[in-house]
Amino acid sequence: MRKTVVVAVSLVVLACAVALAFLVGSSSVSLGDLAAWATGGDVSAAAKSILVNVRLPRVLAALLSGAALAVAGAIIQAVLDNPLASPNIIGINSGAGLFVLVAASVFPSVLWLPPLAAFAGALVTALIIFGISLGAMTSRLTVVLAGIAITTVFGAGMNTILIVNPDAYIGSSSFLVGGLSGVLLDDLLWPVAYIASGLVAAFFAAGRLNIMALGDETAHALGLRVGACRLGLLALSAVLAGAAVSFAGLLGFVGLIIPHLVRFFAGYDNRFVLPLSAVAGAAFVVVCDLLSRVLFAPYEVPVGIFMAFLGGPFFIYLILKNRRSSLD
Repeated sequence: MRKTVVVAVSLVVLACAVALAFLVGSSSVSLGDLAAWATGGDVSAAAKSILVNVRLPRVLAALLSGAALAVAGAIIQAVLDNPLASPNIIGINSGAGLFVLVAASVFPSVLWLPPLAAFAGALVTALIIFGISLGAMTSRLTVVLAGIAITTVFGAGMNTILIVNPDAYIGSSSFLVGGLSGVLLDDLLWPVAYIASGLVAAFFAAGRLNIMALGDETAHALGLRVGACRLGLLALSAVLAGAAVSFAGLLGFVGLIIPHLVRFFAGYDNRFVLPLSAVAGAAFVVVCDLLSRVLFAPYEVPVGIFMAFLGGPFFIYLILKNRRSSLD
């Protein structure tokens, strides 16, 4: 019953957030125009232009990035058995961002390359973190600190590229903090394929995550190849996080906050956690993006900055909560 309520509330919040995101902005659209456009009815040219060219790409980008990053975070936390892990904390976002900027500098006109480059960068970082996590006497805190170090190095690499080649990436300032203001429908064509296939694969892999949670010995006894499964799931999280970074930039803390909230309300069964994380993550980014547009009007703050104000204190809370037991 509780899970049913959580699912229903999440879907209602998502639907309301999407509707408000279409309606509210520097140029408001009436509810009647939105309903007419959604049902194929007559709508004014001005309203249609706003909905199709401005609001639709931005809402789709928020939905896709939120779902992808939240599910990636849930997978990473489960695979590494680390409550502090998320794509931005352990450096996966930064690895994806660095490879995107390199690809944009070398092949600026190849539209399909940024998502592929983002996946490659995210995968390289995931493999580094996976190798560190296998080290003898490696604590969870060590993995997090290694991820922070990797993020710092990759961040320096991105800034170096932008200093040497300022035109490497249009809208690079928003990219570095995470923003959706300049996203076009064309930017989402390839990431949609990556994210959709990644989400489907993640939902099918939820049962394996549950088996891994029983411990390596028990999982082996049940016939699960733990090492290969762990590596494959990390690669899957790299697909999701990398695809999101390719158009949304370095959005942070979605993959940290949402899985924890979902587990708090719905329990630890990954068959529920992953789909709910997708829904809740999508709603979270849509709401944050809406607030970043409205609260500071007439100025617009990139949604990544707004999320940092929320995610930073939440990360500190998790450190304090887990400092005695979970981080050793």
